[in-house]
Amino acid sequence: MSSSDAGTPALRVTISDVAAAAGVSRATATRALKGEGRFSPETQQRILEAAERLGYVRNTVAAELAAGRTGTVGLMLRDASNPAYGLLFSRLQDEAHRRGLDLVTVTIGADEQGAKQVNALHRLLGMRVAGLIVATGGISAAQLEPFADQVPIVRAGRVESVGRIHTAHYDDPTHGRLLASHVLSLGHRNVVVLAGGPEASYPEHLRAMAMRETLINAGASVTMISAGAAPEEGVDEALGSVRAGATAVMCASDYRQLAVMRAARAAGLTVPSDLSVTGCDGILPGADLLGLTTVRIPVEDVAAAAVETMQGLLTSGDTGETVRRSFSGVLVPGTTAAAV
Repeated sequence: MSSSDAGTPALRVTISDVAAAAGVSRATATRALKGEGRFSPETQQRILEAAERLGYVRNTVAAELAAGRTGTVGLMLRDASNPAYGLLFSRLQDEAHRRGLDLVTVTIGADEQGAKQVNALHRLLGMRVAGLIVATGGISAAQLEPFADQVPIVRAGRVESVGRIHTAHYDDPTHGRLLASHVLSLGHRNVVVLAGGPEASYPEHLRAMAMRETLINAGASVTMISAGAAPEEGVDEALGSVRAGATAVMCASDYRQLAVMRAARAAGLTVPSDLSVTGCDGILPGADLLGLTTVRIPVEDVAAAAVETMQGLLTSGDTGETVRRSFSGVLVPGTTAAAV
C-alpha cells in the first residue's frame, strides 16, 4: 500500500461485487447468501468463497426492512459500568442471540429527569427497530407510553402497572421485605433506610418503601433518607442518625451500602460492631469476599423472560393483553449486619 492510500478508507463491498466475482447475477448471490433458492453445490460454494474473500458483510437491517420485516430490537440500558446492568446486558445479548434476534444498544448514565433516555429511544426508533427493551428504572411510564403506539415495549427489571408496556421485572417490594425481616431478626429497632428517590431510581424507591412498611409494622423506629442517583448522597445524614442512636443503615443498592461502609470507616466506625449495613443487588464483584448483606436479584430470569416476551410480541403480534412477569431473588445474609 502506498503512503497516499494509508489514510483512504476502503470502499464498502456490495452484493454486486460478490455477484461479479462469483460470475452470477445479483439476485442469485443475494438468495444464496440468505440460504434461499436452489443452486448447485459448486455455485453456492463459489458465492460463499467470493463473499469471504472480498470481506462482504450483509446489511441485516436493510435486508429485513426490504422484506417488510425486521428481527432487530432496540435496547436502552442504564450505565453498563454498574455490575447489575452489565450482567443484565450480557444475559439479554445471549438470550437474543439464542432466539435469533439482533439487539441495537444505547447506554445512558445519570439522567434523573429521563430527557436523555427519551432522546435515545427516538434514535432507536429512527433505526427502524421492531421493538424496544428498556432496561432502566429512570424513565417513567408517561415518557414511555407514546412509544408504545409505534412498537411493542418490554421493560427489563422495573415493574410497570399502567398502559401497554410489558414487563419482566424484579419483585422489589419482596426484596425490601426480605432485608427488613432479616434486620428485625437481628434485633434492630432503630433503623435508617437510605435510597434513591423515585425520580432517580424507581426500583430503589419500591425497595425502600417495603423496608419502611415492614419495619414500622414490627414496631421499629425508621428514619427515611431519599437521595439522588449518586450512591454517596445521603450518607452523611445516615451516619448522623447512627450517632443519634440508630443501629442499622439499610441501603436500597449495594453501591450505597459500600458508600456507607467507606464513610463509616473514615469516621472511625466499625461495621458491624458500631452499625449494621445492608444493600441490594448481589452482583458486585467480590461481594462474597466483602461479606455484603444483600439480596441477589434474579438477573438471568428477567433477561430470559424479557427477550422471550419480545419474541412472542414480534412473532404473534400484540394481542392487546399486557404481559407482566415478576421474579424474586434470594437473601444473602453476609457479615455486614449482625445482632444488636
